[in-house]
Amino acid sequence: MANVLLLVHRLPYPPNKGDKVRSFHLLKHLLAGHQVYLGTFVDDPEDEQHVDTLRAMCAGLHVARLHPSRAKLASLRGLLSGEALSLPYYRDAGLAQWVRELGASGKIDSVVVFSSSMAQYAELLPQLPMLVDFVDVDSAKWTDYGAAHAWPMSWLYRREGERLLAYESAVAAKARCSFFVTDKEVALFRRLSPQSAQAPVKALCNGVDAQFFEPAEGRESPYAAGETPVVFTGAMDYWPNVDAVQWFATEVLPRLRERRPQLRFHIVGRSPTPAVQALAGEHVNVTGTVPDVRPWLQHAAVVVAPLRLARGVQNKVLEAMAMARPVVAARSCVEALDVVEGRELIAAETTEDYVREVERLLDARAEAVAVGAAGRQRVLQSYAWTAQLSGLDSYLNRSPEEMAL
Repeated sequence: MANVLLLVHRLPYPPNKGDKVRSFHLLKHLLAGHQVYLGTFVDDPEDEQHVDTLRAMCAGLHVARLHPSRAKLASLRGLLSGEALSLPYYRDAGLAQWVRELGASGKIDSVVVFSSSMAQYAELLPQLPMLVDFVDVDSAKWTDYGAAHAWPMSWLYRREGERLLAYESAVAAKARCSFFVTDKEVALFRRLSPQSAQAPVKALCNGVDAQFFEPAEGRESPYAAGETPVVFTGAMDYWPNVDAVQWFATEVLPRLRERRPQLRFHIVGRSPTPAVQALAGEHVNVTGTVPDVRPWLQHAAVVVAPLRLARGVQNKVLEAMAMARPVVAARSCVEALDVVEGRELIAAETTEDYVREVERLLDARAEAVAVGAAGRQRVLQSYAWTAQLSGLDSYLNRSPEEMAL
């Protein structure tokens, strides 16, 4: 058993959005074999009620309060310092002091970092081995944002992509091992950062709790009788999700409703932005926070994930598959998974693709049921969290000398 310092950019509980699902299961996995000291941020007042839950789980806890509007202003210091804006956004003197004191106490054996912006705290303890879960190549995400925006935001996002890639590369060079969510993200990082060719970088895939996300008899439908519900789930203040539902509602939904006027698009997830709320109407339902997403998934006719600005393994896709629902997802999201395309998960890219594939599943209900059942079996076989996160263990349990062999 080791004493592990875990640094996470957002309170990893409750696991109610994509990054928090992964960070929560990472914390849970570490707690099964180690004492964990957790340093993290609260950026949502609703999460304050869960701080004591985490305090009871961990050997030590420091929670810094992050106010997004103030943090955005603070991040502009990066324009003067030349660094990525993400670093001052997540810079907190109290958390830094707590980390230094832990290091001086001799209690910590190793540091695990979740997201590149938290590595700045691990760098305060250079004497300790560091593992980094980058999850995705965040720098590439910012570069993609630049391509999708007009000046001056295009310049700002491209700058962030360049500066953050330089920082990611420097962090990977210092880490005992770095992890990305898929082999494709690893390959992308290798291509964008050739200077990191010698750094140990591995894939550490997402998982899903298939015992929780399981169809159940007696679970009531939240939908009106007679409607055909097509569903998207996710945190609705995350820009790739906002872009996805806006595009689907304006480009795909009208085409689908030409043949099926009873079809209704349900956007299920917390914190919908004004742009998402503006989509609500007779044919689009914006739920906001729901107490349990499972009824919305279980009784969906089709689940869609038309993400155009996000890559990698999407928890929303795995959760819908675990619920035995037929899923039509962006090709980039399908290609990130070890699935049989067309049998366990359906890929789409253009408006025509989504219209064709959703209509096909609605027309052929037996095929839709078969796709959902096959998807759940794939989740059970390949995407259990324990199996995925076990890849961390050897790096925590071996000495630097053993790692060099």
